[in-house]
Amino acid sequence: MNRADRAEELFRQGYNCSQSVFAAFSDIVGMTTEEAAKIASPFGAGFGKQREVCGAVSGMTLLAGYLQGYSDPEDYESKKNLYALIQKMIAEFKQKEGTIICRELLNLKEGEDPAEPSVRTEEYYNSRPCIGACRAAAEIVEKEAIG
Repeated sequence: MNRADRAEELFRQGYNCSQSVFAAFSDIVGMTTEEAAKIASPFGAGFGKQREVCGAVSGMTLLAGYLQGYSDPEDYESKKNLYALIQKMIAEFKQKEGTIICRELLNLKEGEDPAEPSVRTEEYYNSRPCIGACRAAAEIVEKEAIG
């Protein structure tokens, strides 16, 4: 099973977009699926259902940080390289999905969505772009951050 398939599988199990993407690579980051899901959990639904930056994008950038990030605040070159990588990944996501904003992906107006999570049904999965966003983010991580 490739990472995009794993991200879709996790989303269909009920994980949010961020969890699905990040946890699809849990073995690479040395975590269990549960540990990875916990770290990525607040980024789902565009930051806690605020419908801002897509959770799949958040999971994707968390992975890029883990795989290619820097820890020395004085390391200008590493910071520059990471930011260039993130910009490339986000541009690729935008090209595939049209936007990185959750509410725009879902065609919602600001404040239009209730706070409680949606019940996952087959209709839910068929009516939303989330699976495609998770798959796209996982593919981009494999291509750009792991390479």
